[in-house]
Amino acid sequence: MIYDILLLLYFVGSFVGLWFVFKKAGVAPWKCLVPIYNLVLWVKICGKDWKWVVYCLIPAINIFTFLLLVVETAKAYHRYGFWEQTLAVIFPWIYLPYLGMSKLEYHDPTGEEPHKVGYWRDWLDAIVFALVAAIIIRGKVLEFYNIPSSSMESSLMTGDYLLVSKIAYGPRQAVTPLAFPLVHNVLPLSGGQVESYLKWIKLPYHRYPGLGKVERFDAVVFNYPDGDTVCTAWQSNLSYHDLVREMGRETVLNAKMLPVGNQMVENHIRVRPVDKRENFIKRCIGLPGEDLQIVDQKVFINGKELPQPMHSMQTYAVRFAQGLNVAKILDKAGVSRESYQNALSNMMYEGTDAYNLPLTERQAVELQANPDVLSVEKVIFKEGEGMQIFPHAEGYNWSVDNFGPVHIPAQGETLQLTLKNLPIYQRVIEVFEGNKLEVKDGKIFINDEETTTYTCKMDYYWMMGDNRHNSADSRFWGFVPEDHISGKAKWVVLSKDVDHGGLRWNRMFLNASKWD
Repeated sequence: MIYDILLLLYFVGSFVGLWFVFKKAGVAPWKCLVPIYNLVLWVKICGKDWKWVVYCLIPAINIFTFLLLVVETAKAYHRYGFWEQTLAVIFPWIYLPYLGMSKLEYHDPTGEEPHKVGYWRDWLDAIVFALVAAIIIRGKVLEFYNIPSSSMESSLMTGDYLLVSKIAYGPRQAVTPLAFPLVHNVLPLSGGQVESYLKWIKLPYHRYPGLGKVERFDAVVFNYPDGDTVCTAWQSNLSYHDLVREMGRETVLNAKMLPVGNQMVENHIRVRPVDKRENFIKRCIGLPGEDLQIVDQKVFINGKELPQPMHSMQTYAVRFAQGLNVAKILDKAGVSRESYQNALSNMMYEGTDAYNLPLTERQAVELQANPDVLSVEKVIFKEGEGMQIFPHAEGYNWSVDNFGPVHIPAQGETLQLTLKNLPIYQRVIEVFEGNKLEVKDGKIFINDEETTTYTCKMDYYWMMGDNRHNSADSRFWGFVPEDHISGKAKWVVLSKDVDHGGLRWNRMFLNASKWD
């Protein structure tokens, strides 16, 4: 509701201001209400040529053109102060009415010499405009992300730089508007220990209209759902909740240092708002209201098997003949050095002679045909095998390859709650939707009222990595709420080969959400 009021004030204030600005410029005020024609007249009043009208009609560009026209309008009233023009850009819905209804006089820019500013002021104006433009583009239109890990291989590779559309699903309003510009959640040069935002103002979740909704198989960028509480020593590499399950809550809360690899790292506990949690990218597999199950690596939605894409990867146990340069053979097969090193570590840890490698089906077939390869066997984790996964509760022996069934909540849907399924929906009720949840004497209480149902306030999604055995995804931490979703990966704009150096030219401008 608050955002609807602000949006109404923004447009009403701007049009009220233009009404009086037009009047002072000798233009019939009612013309400010005529679409397109009002832009032509406003551009003329500011002393600009027809190209500015075209800029006003180009999506994204029109945002900055509007702000520049506000500044040019201020100049037409001989208002040249830096701070005044800055406030005009931030609050045009207040500043335009102020100009139009004040005693300030309008001066036709076409009959005057351009106002000259000093060297430093010129630079300051340029820097501020570039900063405002970058903040608006990054927050509301598009942003660049890089792929730091192999969880989405082989569709999205380590070293890929992606263009992510914020308008695909609609840009989100920032929950924490008081933040250091153009950084995410920690300040540069702070070693990840100093947060980049202030919690003095926290706004409710709101998403502006977008071009569409999240669809199955989209490559989606979202905030880490398990990242509401963070141990700064680990950040998102190992969640606070995983550490608590492993070490105990008191130990984690009181730990000033935590082991990371072979060293002890300074640790602080941080509680982060939704928009400041770590960014993840996964593929949307399950949509709100659907039932999902995984049986021997095959994914079923509402009982129907999903197609298995050629670029998805599963783990295969590969055995080689003695005395071979395994690293060279795997490199030729397109296996990353990261995967090779992980396989070596796993062999030393488990004492086996097999390399457990993430491979596409095509890579597995090619290696099987190699005379130096003794065997290639797919690894499938049965129930109870492998790592502890969602919902981390007794009675659930699921694995990454045999999981569910689980129902994905939808907005407005009423869930039937039992003590058995409560662990699945606990974070939905308690963390994501902010309710008090208790179990007393075998009964469920939400906000101190006994109940056996809960009606969801948001849509939820099920996200999985394409590299199925090397991806921390919904199988480990559950559902992704709609308010965590940031944007849709659209294109690979640059791709660096982290193994061999140079660029992967064949990946330039690749469709980042391509599934088949």
